[in-house]
Amino acid sequence: GVGPSDASPDEGVVEDLPLIDEKAVEQLTEGLISHYLPDLQRSKSALQELTQNQVVLLETLEQEISKFKECNSILDINALFSEAKHYHSKLVNIRNEMMMLHEKTSKLKVSGINI
Repeated sequence: GVGPSDASPDEGVVEDLPLIDEKAVEQLTEGLISHYLPDLQRSKSALQELTQNQVVLLETLEQEISKFKECNSILDINALFSEAKHYHSKLVNIRNEMMMLHEKTSKLKVSGINI
């Protein structure tokens, strides 16, 4: 025979569904939403503020990085100028030596010594 233990556990659930009070469900839903919504809205605004602050921070960092890049290029230019000065003074020294050698050879030619 069919006893109470043979009955399906889901049996009767479908028949129970129409008994749910829709107004009670609506009120419970509204209560649940009204309980959690303020916290969620505060979290949302806090996240928006955080995102805006991050954007500002990123822009500031980008500006600072570009300043550092400018500083590096200025240092490179300074190094180039000091190197140019160094080579210019070498060239001046070489020119002076060549002029001195030219004078000496000219004097030696005047003295009658052929080089």
